[in-house]
Amino acid sequence: MKDQILHLYHAGKDRIPKPDIQIGRKNADFGQGFYLSPDKEFSLRWAGRDTYINEYELHTDGLTIQNWDRDQDWFRYIFGNRRAKDTCRADLVVGPIANDTLYDTLGILTSGLLSDEEALKLLEIGPCYIQVAIKSQKAVQNLKWIGAEHFTEFGHYRRLRAEEERRFQAEFARGLHSLSSAEKIEDLLS
Repeated sequence: MKDQILHLYHAGKDRIPKPDIQIGRKNADFGQGFYLSPDKEFSLRWAGRDTYINEYELHTDGLTIQNWDRDQDWFRYIFGNRRAKDTCRADLVVGPIANDTLYDTLGILTSGLLSDEEALKLLEIGPCYIQVAIKSQKAVQNLKWIGAEHFTEFGHYRRLRAEEERRFQAEFARGLHSLSSAEKIEDLLS
């Protein structure tokens, strides 16, 4: 792959010039790693009250990269990672963020109420934000910290996030209701 330079952001409580890939959760979407987004606005929507938006450049030269789309392979990979069974050995993993109902969707799936296809339909609902997980020390070495901007006011971004969440919940409810398993699920939830 030709060397690319990716501009990435990470929201956190601290300035993070040297990320530690061992700190993150093992059961995150793409397994343990340091998570970033190419979308600064997205990072601001999920930031805490007193946050630094760390900015980085990542040179991809020499890195093994796993790219995912919202499809069955992505679903199976995330499903495995949520059970802390990461099978990907890439330096860098790039792909969609699973929506916030992932745990609910996976819980329903493991109960046998949803097929893989139905679960994927639910996970495809909502906007598609991309995340980048740094998974190896080799990738950390290719990551250049540009700096960190300190934010304390997030009212605008919280309103955007709340509105997006309202739209998502309505669309998710419609999607859940349209599934062939909807009756079984509604019985379970009532």
